Amino acid sequence: MAYTEKFQKLADAARSRVEEVLPEQVDALLAAGAIALDIRDKEEHDADHIAGSLHVSRGKLEMNIEGVIPDLDATILCYCNAINRGALSADTHAQHGL
Repeated sequence: MAYTEKFQKLADAARSRVEEVLPEQVDALLAAGAIALDIRDKEEHDADHIAGSLHVSRGKLEMNIEGVIPDLDATILCYCNAINRGALSADTHAQHGL
């Protein structure tokens, strides 16, 4: 998918502020208690997702996250299909204490 230059700069800035996780690290983190949070749209989540993951679309993250994950100090792995929305969500989480 092609993104606008402004969006990509915003996503790149978010990626520079969050800790990214490599795919080969995910299973160990989940086994240690991390929460997989799918922030894609509902249709994307319904089509396929990490087993046991929770779902809050990026557009509703700030409104709904506390109802889905009460312990906001938990390790949360925000994921999407192309890194950018996951990075934006993780960055929002970190900046606003969500």
